[in-house]
Amino acid sequence: MEAGTASGAVAASRAVHALVAFIQALTAVLLLVAVAINFANIVGRYVFMAPIASAEEVMLFLLVGIVFLGNSVVGFEGKQLRMDVVLQALPPRLRHGLELFADLTMIAVCVALIVLGWPAIEMLAEFDQRSQAADIPLFIPQALVPIGLGLNAFLVGARLMLRRASVASP
Repeated sequence: MEAGTASGAVAASRAVHALVAFIQALTAVLLLVAVAINFANIVGRYVFMAPIASAEEVMLFLLVGIVFLGNSVVGFEGKQLRMDVVLQALPPRLRHGLELFADLTMIAVCVALIVLGWPAIEMLAEFDQRSQAADIPLFIPQALVPIGLGLNAFLVGARLMLRRASVASP
């Protein structure tokens, strides 16, 4: 492998790992915000007899963000749930081929879901649909689903490309 190509692969690897670290930090912050809202709601409800009316809704939206953004990191690390008891018994070459097929299928499904779901998000934005309790524009939490799926597809593809680059290097 040429020095320029190797340095490009190293730079790409660093960029992808920085993106993964950013997503992990963002999901951690979202989780802390959800916990803080829940704590404030508990104190409001049982100490001041005045719960936060929109707390449940906001925590639900935060949970959507945590799950779909965090899932992209799980896909990047290749730690998603799988039924791989039989897969582990296969010869390494066949096993790697099936793992590659599963990763490519996951990318295709993520892209298909984004393409099919995005028009609904555009309609939510166009009609200015808002949540009932918190009055949050619904396209924001709904957009976290295709954003998370897009990140998942991108990071799984990046993992495959980085693995290929590391195998190709001497």
